[in-house]
Amino acid sequence: MNINERITKVIQYSTFTSSEFADEIDVQRSSVSHITSGRNKPSLEFITKIKSRFPEIEWDWLITGIGEMLITKKLSADEITEEVQKPTSLPDLFSIINEEIEHEIPTIAESVSENRPEEKKEIKKENMGISEATQIENIVGAKSNIKRIVIFYNDGKFESFEP
Repeated sequence: MNINERITKVIQYSTFTSSEFADEIDVQRSSVSHITSGRNKPSLEFITKIKSRFPEIEWDWLITGIGEMLITKKLSADEITEEVQKPTSLPDLFSIINEEIEHEIPTIAESVSENRPEEKKEIKKENMGISEATQIENIVGAKSNIKRIVIFYNDGKFESFEP
């Protein structure tokens, strides 16, 4: 089996179409087409990108065709313990911001209502559908001005508003 056939086998293993595979390893779609058709041989960079995206593929097999396609290494007891003890990923920025916002706004409202009983009327406005910016402005009072409001969306986009 030549290297072009092995790359075809990797594409089949990935369950991606040729176009999706090219996008996945960040190469031009025509490169994948030319390699799988046998027109071109893959570059070292191309093979390295495959190995980076699919670390379970055996280097020797990918380069020379010798051995098994997938790594079938038996783990030692220390390696198994290391695998189990891997730290979990940290929360993303948006989940942290959402948690802070959920806890921060009631805290502001509670502190204002305790320290300024005359403003309890404005706090009740949050149940009337007033925007959060207006609620916060009403809660904080006329002495403080809002400089900027930034809204973060789940898809990573954000909007910034300045009065």
